[in-house]
Amino acid sequence: MARSNPPFMSGVPELLLLKLLDGREMYGYELVKAVRAATGEAIALGEGVVYPALHALERGGALRSRRRSVAGRTRVYYTLTARGRRRLAGLADDWQRIQGGVAAALGEPSHV
Repeated sequence: MARSNPPFMSGVPELLLLKLLDGREMYGYELVKAVRAATGEAIALGEGVVYPALHALERGGALRSRRRSVAGRTRVYYTLTARGRRRLAGLADDWQRIQGGVAAALGEPSHV
């Protein structure tokens, strides 16, 4: 049974969504599935987290969206912008620093 994501995950959804969208354009539910696959099922973000995050990222200029008709349905596809790539780089740097700090505190070797 999947556990819920712990509260220290703040900021991780944004990082994961930006990283996944850096590779290619995707729609919301596709991103829900891609997060699970990319993290080996360790992180499961529900639609109630993904869609608000996508909308906020778009409002902030990190993403651009377009509607596309697929098999008679309209889907909203998201693409990373230049601002989004800069945001991704900053978040990735922050995550590496935090990851190294936690590893050090746990007495584990740092991979950074």
